Amino acid sequence: MTDLSPAAAAVLKEYESSWTADPFEMDIGVLAGALRAAAEQIENMYCDADVEDSPGVVFALRRLLLIAAALEAFAS
Repeated sequence: MTDLSPAAAAVLKEYESSWTADPFEMDIGVLAGALRAAAEQIENMYCDADVEDSPGVVFALRRLLLIAAALEAFAS
């Protein structure tokens, strides 16, 4: 097993900390939380730069957050 990058470790940590269901039960909310954590990690990588000057980064962040919101809406 290889070591995870700090960003990947943060997403995995969010996923694991949110997982309370039976391991065989699907929890879409946990998936949404992991996507939000991934978006946060991307934003953190660009925190020293002006993210607004990077339209591709902004697009990716918004798409991840929209997917997470759609999953949460589906789960409720």
